[in-house]
Amino acid sequence: MKIDEIKGQYNAIFSLGENCIPALKLRKFNLREFAGPFDWVGSPNLPKVINLIRTHFSNFLIGDNLIVPHYASNEDLLVVDNANHISFNHDFKTDVNTLTHLPSLPQIQKKYEKRINHFNEALSNSQRLLFIRTEANIKDTLELENVLSQLVKNHYCILIVNHTAVKEIVEVDWKIKNVCAIEMPNNDIWDGNDFLWERIFQGIALM
Repeated sequence: MKIDEIKGQYNAIFSLGENCIPALKLRKFNLREFAGPFDWVGSPNLPKVINLIRTHFSNFLIGDNLIVPHYASNEDLLVVDNANHISFNHDFKTDVNTLTHLPSLPQIQKKYEKRINHFNEALSNSQRLLFIRTEANIKDTLELENVLSQLVKNHYCILIVNHTAVKEIVEVDWKIKNVCAIEMPNNDIWDGNDFLWERIFQGIALM
């Protein structure tokens, strides 16, 4: 698919990681009405993300799988779901939690349960969905498309954004159904490409 082919209206647009960039850009350009399960976490391992989607997040954020390597900041702990290679940088506040004790875990589990339920309901009930993933290869994207094709009941598109040594948006034809793959400059990926994201999102809207 080309960028022009993903233009249109969607019931929801979800980030699939691998960091906060998709959620940040969706929020910046008013294309995000609610949080998804991958919005503010680190999810570098796409096969693990795919497995979570396939299994309806069955072993997500379980206490026995969590490790706390260090502080993410003065306000937040870094908590890692070791089974799923998911890093939580913004959820576990240091005024409540410590490196050895996470009393806010039940509350955070409940928050993510709500996000997961909304995500799963959208897969079944939405007429049009858009998924955005930064950093993915062809092999993993093929598997992602295969899993989503079994779970999404209606129309959907996947936008893959890889940051490489390019100067502009470069469309890459991976010849995968429902997938638009592009490359974007890899310098200052957090703020420097806003004008390119704006171009991508032109003609995309929420219903």
